[in-house]
Amino acid sequence: MTIGHLVESLDDSGVAAALGDLAVAAPDAGFRVVVVALAPSGHSEVAELLSRAGAPPVELNVAPWDPRAVLKVLAAFREHGVDLVHSHGARPDVVGSAAAARLRVPAVSTLHHIHEHPADRGDQLRRTAKTLARKRFMTRTIATSALQRDWYRRAAGSTEGLSVIPDGAADPGEGTAEERERLRRGLGVDDHEVVAVSVAPMRRGQGQDMLLDAVAGIAPDEPLTVVLGGDGPLRPWLESRVAADEALSGRVAFRHSTDPVALLRAADVQLHTTRHDTMPRMLLLGHGTGTPAVATRVGGIPEIVTRETGLLAPVDATRIADELVRLTRDADLRARLGAGARRRFLDRFAAAPWAARLGDVYRSAAGVAGAPAAAELDTPEPVGG
Repeated sequence: MTIGHLVESLDDSGVAAALGDLAVAAPDAGFRVVVVALAPSGHSEVAELLSRAGAPPVELNVAPWDPRAVLKVLAAFREHGVDLVHSHGARPDVVGSAAAARLRVPAVSTLHHIHEHPADRGDQLRRTAKTLARKRFMTRTIATSALQRDWYRRAAGSTEGLSVIPDGAADPGEGTAEERERLRRGLGVDDHEVVAVSVAPMRRGQGQDMLLDAVAGIAPDEPLTVVLGGDGPLRPWLESRVAADEALSGRVAFRHSTDPVALLRAADVQLHTTRHDTMPRMLLLGHGTGTPAVATRVGGIPEIVTRETGLLAPVDATRIADELVRLTRDADLRARLGAGARRRFLDRFAAAPWAARLGDVYRSAAGVAGAPAAAELDTPEPVGG
């Protein structure tokens, strides 16, 4: 069975980032993956991983709302013998459902982003209309978190046709003593220093400004070094702020790492202080490395970080600082939460069980003999709903 995944682009930090891992796990789950991107992305590690997995991607050059988009996607899917279309994102949903209708194959869509608070009554009506259209044109919708499930139910009136399947990832493996030592040597810090790493993209809403506020309020004698990895449009501003603040410049370091997982494997603590997020992939990977997390209690994050895997704080710099200091001072707590994070990743977020759950959805949508009935895949209605 061939599944055609349609995404906006193969941007390494976008929704396509997990599809390389899925392509590797898919054959054991009874399907293969073809990924079509509406827009080119230039050099992409996702594209390289897909190619290594035997699923070289197709990158189109379709301008926003180009009327030829459906025809181009249709041609790509026909060439690869697609049996089901799985779309990710607003434009891919529109184009993908139309292409699936032309091919006369089922269409599945994953909710990746939701808007919890409508701007006004008109905005609420538009979102409800889009959700009802989704119910009409999609064979099944996948939510990655209970937060999305509840949002969908409010807009659509029920959870019929909706499955909750958290995203998955390939096992990044636990870090080694050698990796930790190498990072510390590069930072010039002692063995007793706790290294906390953030690898969230440096853009609005990801909370690095609030994280710096938190770090600035921590006493200088705490044995803590904070590393900001990754990149993004806010990086120059963040670097200038750290350089201008003596309390920060002595404690915060930046790393232009092309491999955020390598930083997580070498870290003592993962920081994820975003103001909103649904199912952040970097938190999944951090759990896979056995790194305990300090994260904000927003969106779908509490469905990843539990009291057994990390510490949650409200969107407040002082409270974030309190939890970070608590974890810095308690090595036994770090070890216990890290072990819990690793177990939770393997039980809930590893790529193989993720692919198996998606395989059930695909076979059911396609009417394959022996597949689960559609009603069996519907997420239960919330109690009292």
